[in-house]
Amino acid sequence: MDSQNSNLTCAICLERFKIPVTIPCGHTFCQTCISKYWENKSDKYQCPFCKTKFDTRPMLKCNVSMSGLAEAANSTTCRESLLRGNDGVKAMQLCDRHKRPLVYYCKQDRTPVCHECGIFDCKNHEKVLLETERENQELLLERKSNEVGKLIKETEEKIISLTENISQTKVSFQQTSTWVNIKFSSMIKVLDEKQKATELFIKEQQEITVSEAEARLAELREHSRILQESQAHLMAVRNLPDTKLIKESVVIEVPRLKGVATNVKPNIQDHLNAVTEILSRISKLVSDDLDKAVSSTEGHDKEGSPQDKRPVLAVVPSPAAPSHPGGKEGLGAYRCSLTFDPRTANGNLFLSQENCRAEHLTSGPRPVPPHEARFDHTWQVLCFQGFTHGQHYWELELSKPWAYLGVTYETIPRKEKGKRCMVGMNELSWSLQLDDNKLSAWHNGQHETLVGNTQHSRIGMLLDYEAGTLTYYGDGQTRLHTFHCAFTQELFPACWIGEGVSITLRSK
Repeated sequence: MDSQNSNLTCAICLERFKIPVTIPCGHTFCQTCISKYWENKSDKYQCPFCKTKFDTRPMLKCNVSMSGLAEAANSTTCRESLLRGNDGVKAMQLCDRHKRPLVYYCKQDRTPVCHECGIFDCKNHEKVLLETERENQELLLERKSNEVGKLIKETEEKIISLTENISQTKVSFQQTSTWVNIKFSSMIKVLDEKQKATELFIKEQQEITVSEAEARLAELREHSRILQESQAHLMAVRNLPDTKLIKESVVIEVPRLKGVATNVKPNIQDHLNAVTEILSRISKLVSDDLDKAVSSTEGHDKEGSPQDKRPVLAVVPSPAAPSHPGGKEGLGAYRCSLTFDPRTANGNLFLSQENCRAEHLTSGPRPVPPHEARFDHTWQVLCFQGFTHGQHYWELELSKPWAYLGVTYETIPRKEKGKRCMVGMNELSWSLQLDDNKLSAWHNGQHETLVGNTQHSRIGMLLDYEAGTLTYYGDGQTRLHTFHCAFTQELFPACWIGEGVSITLRSK
């Protein structure tokens, strides 16, 4: 190798320079060669030729003059090699004007240029090595790719969330439809039964009234017969001779018959005043109020959002609900066995009797292990057992009336302070409040004060999931109140217990 070619040769790869760069000691190497040489160095960086050491990795600067000489000396060979690619190395593109390798990137013209273009056409422009610009753009592409990947992940999560919400909405609408149909069917059934009972009553009253009138009619006909006979006797006496006429006329008496009333006035209206009044109210409800409610709902559906149409009804009474379920066993036919869940119990509550009794201690809260299911600030406990279908009845015995008894979805808040975690104080739960002076039905923070006896030491609860009803019974199985709702999730019995109060789950 002659001296000129040796000056254009990299001391590492022993070949003509490919993108020559100069390090601080003055020696020049191929950019790739010196970079690879330093990659395996864990201590001081040094020059492969003179062994000069550097404290930090030197910045590589392109040796423009050496790059031009290397290109001039190997223009033909380099041009062919770069066009073909050599030994798996990526082929470089050539300048259209000068047929030389594109080694720089002109930032002002935003285009790759060769060494000659860099000297003449882009002399005063800001330029960087083409490989450096490629690395910068690859980093930019990587950041953009990561951003797009993040957007793809977020979009997929939204697709999953929306799909689940659509499914839940379908279930909610189906359950609402089922609940409405059950209510209408139940109402129609009750009306049909009452109609038949009323018709039977009217028929019985008709039979009694007509039978009594017909008896009077028979009596009057008997009177008529007697009078007709008397009249005939009188006519016959008139045809007798004088002596006999006078004798018979003296003894003949005009029949004196008991008076018989001819008016028929049924007292059916007196018996049916209550029925006709109720029917008038029902007719108004169905013909006017229900029609307005349905029309209002249809108008709201056109303007409201789907989130405003949750099938949750407010606290409403159920006057048509029977006092007891059907069957020989009554409420006992649906009795279930419950236990309190210690994982949910607030620290002020002490569970005993195999988790069938919960007592609010007056001595203050006990240390309890933290748990995601526990009510941290609310004097509340849930039962282990949950319900997603069927009819279930249970009873709770209270030491004194200071409690909220109800059911809740599992998603009820448990870590907040304030009333929102209490059963009945949110849209996820329903409860009956008992205290010394009143009974109140609670749902979504709204309540209805109930009339009647407020003192009950034993409360029964009947859940009919498909019918969407939760009915409370007081001592002696007297119905206190019924909630109506299209339930959509698993329901768990829940108790908020006042200080010094104990509640026991009765198994019988």
